[in-house]
Amino acid sequence: MAHTSIDIIEQDILDKDPNVLERLLWDHSREKSRELASEFNPDGHHHIYWATDNYVKEGFGFFDEITIDSITGDYRKLVRPRADKSKEEQERRTKEKAEVFTPSWVCNAQNNLIDEAWFGRKDVFNHENDDHTWTPIDKPIIFPKGKTWQDYVWDKRLEIACGEAPYLVSRYDTTTGEPIEELRMRIGLLDRKLRVISENVTTNAKWIYWAKCAVKSIYGFEWQGDNLLLARESLLYTIKDYHSEFAKRHNQKQLRANTIRTFAYIISWNIFQMDGITFTLPRSGEIGECSPQNLFETSEKVMMDSPIQKHKIFAKVAEWQKNGEANHKEYEFRKIINQ
Repeated sequence: MAHTSIDIIEQDILDKDPNVLERLLWDHSREKSRELASEFNPDGHHHIYWATDNYVKEGFGFFDEITIDSITGDYRKLVRPRADKSKEEQERRTKEKAEVFTPSWVCNAQNNLIDEAWFGRKDVFNHENDDHTWTPIDKPIIFPKGKTWQDYVWDKRLEIACGEAPYLVSRYDTTTGEPIEELRMRIGLLDRKLRVISENVTTNAKWIYWAKCAVKSIYGFEWQGDNLLLARESLLYTIKDYHSEFAKRHNQKQLRANTIRTFAYIISWNIFQMDGITFTLPRSGEIGECSPQNLFETSEKVMMDSPIQKHKIFAKVAEWQKNGEANHKEYEFRKIINQ
């Protein structure tokens, strides 16, 4: 397998298909606007917004939407994974938003506990070693009596405050930046579902159908827009990684452009922007004066007048049906969290 670059360059996505990058930026919690309609956004979707002051020097404020122009061209390397950021920037984000990512071995151990409960046995996908490494189980996954691989693929998973989504996908270790190139060594919740699919189907049509089901069953929310974009990109590239290996093994064609766009659309719904305490978009409804957001800011009040602050905007998610590309119902996350 070719070396995995942990930093997905948005310019590369744009050059291959502007529709895909556009969809990876969509926000579904706000009402559509005709004023936002464009060639690749005919319905007028809002975009996720920065929700951080880390990009003020580049001219992008907290409530500014992340546009294609703001992350491509001269800004093509502006959004980078945490492991690629300077130590000073990492420390600042930790101080301001408690941004501390979890090592892959911890994600693996906790994901293994989830699977141990679901399967009723240990060491389903890998065996944990004493030195914080793991050894993958090479044989196809065996399912317990009364449960099928389809049940596993469709079973819902949620990563809270997901950052770059290390529990969902593991293209790289978010703390060290080390790429995880061998697919069997990957430990994310979506990784596991895609592995199961690849072990149980032999045609493109079935792989794509069940991969869509897998993505529809994976959710994650994040406050900061740059992390959210990185998470969405990682999910999309993870899907492409697994399908590429599957296609080579079964002599199938690579994913078509429309299929990749559909995956990007599903991801834009399921990996969403939200304050996990209020279930709203970050700092929505904070019209007028706002207190400092952390202990290290000055006590001076800051006047704010973004449209997002005029009223609380509750984050929306999709409840997908098994059949149909866009067959889903929309709900405010706060209304389904206790269901």
